[in-house]
Parts: sequence; C-alpha cells; structure tokens
Amino acid sequence: MKKNSRRDFLVKGATAAVGTVLAGGLLSMCTKKDDLEATGEKVKLLDTNGNLVEVDKGHMLCCSAPGSKEVRKGMPGRHFVMVIDLSRCRNARRCVDACNSMHYLPPHHEWLKVFLMQDSEDTSSYWFPKPCFHCDTPACVNVCPVGATFKREDGLVLIDNERCIGCKFCMAACPYSSRVFNWDEPKSPNAVYSPESSVPQRVGTVGKCDFCPDFFKRGELPDCVMACPNGVFFYGDKNEDVVTNGIESFRFSELVKNKSAFRYMEELGTRPSVYYLPPVDRLYPVEKGFEDMPEETRKAYEVRRAHIKKFNV
Repeated sequence: MKKNSRRDFLVKGATAAVGTVLAGGLLSMCTKKDDLEATGEKVKLLDTNGNLVEVDKGHMLCCSAPGSKEVRKGMPGRHFVMVIDLSRCRNARRCVDACNSMHYLPPHHEWLKVFLMQDSEDTSSYWFPKPCFHCDTPACVNVCPVGATFKREDGLVLIDNERCIGCKFCMAACPYSSRVFNWDEPKSPNAVYSPESSVPQRVGTVGKCDFCPDFFKRGELPDCVMACPNGVFFYGDKNEDVVTNGIESFRFSELVKNKSAFRYMEELGTRPSVYYLPPVDRLYPVEKGFEDMPEETRKAYEVRRAHIKKFNV
C-alpha cells in the first residue's frame, strides 16, 4: 500500500470486483435474452454494493428490475410541463401537504417547497412554489454513477430507488436543491415500488418530485395540482400544447407567451420543464400566507424574511 497510490489501489480493487460482481449475476437479472444488446462501448459504474464495475452500455438497463426499460423510456410523444402562476399563490401549503401525504413523506421532508422571495429592496415579497424542474439537460443524470437517476423521452427525470446507493452526487449537482436524502426509514405502504410513483422509499436513498406520471396514466392530475385552492399549478403536455389546473385549461404556447413566463435560473443551461408566470396583479397580499400557519413554520419564514431585508435578496 505504501508503494502504490490510493488511485492504483482502487483501480486494482475495481478490476477484481468486476469479475466477482459479474460472476455473481449482475446481468442475470435480465428477463429475456434479447435484452442483452451489446454495443461494444464500455461504461464504468458502481454496483449497488459500491463496487466499481465495467459493463457494456447495452447491458446497463438489464441490471434493473423487470419492466425497468418501459419505465425508463417513458411515454412516447409526450413532454410533460408545469406552469406555476405566482400571482395566485398565497402559501396555503395544501400542495405541500398533498405531496407529502401521497408519497408518505415525514414532516419537514418536503419534495415541493414554497419559498418567500423578494427580487430587490424596492419590490414586494411573493410566494414561490418550487418542485423538481425536470430539466431537459439535467446535471443530476450526468453524475449518477449507478444509473439510478435517468431522463425519459417524455421529459421526466426520475430516480430508481432500488438502484440508488445514496452517494448524494445528484444532490451536489442539482443547482435547484430539489432532492432530499432519506436519513430515516420512510413510511412503507403496501405497494410494489416503481420510479413512477416513488413509493415506498428506502432509508439511505434520495427522493424528489416525480411529476406523478402514474397519475397521468390513470387520467388524473397530480395531487399538488388538485389540492391547490387557488389554481396555482397548471400541468400538461407541451406536445399537445395544453395545460390545466383541473378547472381552467389553456394553450401552453399562448399562456407562456401572453403572460411573459420565465424559467427559474434558465441561464444555467438546464432548460427546466417548469415555467413561472410573474407575480403581477396578485390576488392576495403576501401576508395572507402567514394566516393559520403552524408556529414552527412561521418562525422559519420569519427568519427568511429577516434575511431578505438584511441582504436585499
């Protein structure tokens, strides 16, 4: 060990691990022989035990559970988007509660967060709901060493919780801090796990907003959309050019154009699938968002408000 660098040691250890892991049946989880479509291109990745292995790129998806190819491919011809109208939000937090309940998340383990924002010292504050942005060029996918985070044809970025090893590389890469680490054992409903429903979660893995493709398949809108009493969230298909909040429906292209929509931190080149309508002609003053709020939550927002006043951000 003294004569060799740590890098050399890891490389040698990884080389030995390749034979061990492959012999142990890493690729034997493929359900059909036809799934083994070799490309000749080798890819290095970590297995679920943390060992560095090298496999053919065409075999990567065969290391997942049956049906994973369909889940990873997504819905052909779809491109899911969300439009959030900031002029309507008063921080009722029904969206947060609905998301937490649907995904069996513990308190303060929110995938959908509502922030108190203020663009400058001369402007007023407003409420800013923030889900995962399901970027068209997601940094989180590029850094995942086990292929647990993946992007689909329909624009969604999902997590395969059964492949995730909890390395947190995706959390570090995400510029929006949209991901949450499961430090504690989440509630486990009696359900078969799927990246499309994100339940049940596992301790030591990462979770996030998944845009609820399982709801779409049932002809339903996500719970966050339906729970909002003010119609803040519009969900739909960019290719079909329609979004709806369950009561109102709009042409997506016309809505984002006529209402001067923007994408948060778009300058990073992430190309988010979430669009915001500016907080103009607001239906409610920002103070409405503090009504009937739990004291602990109120204190967290007051700290944020003091920070905004101090640093004018």
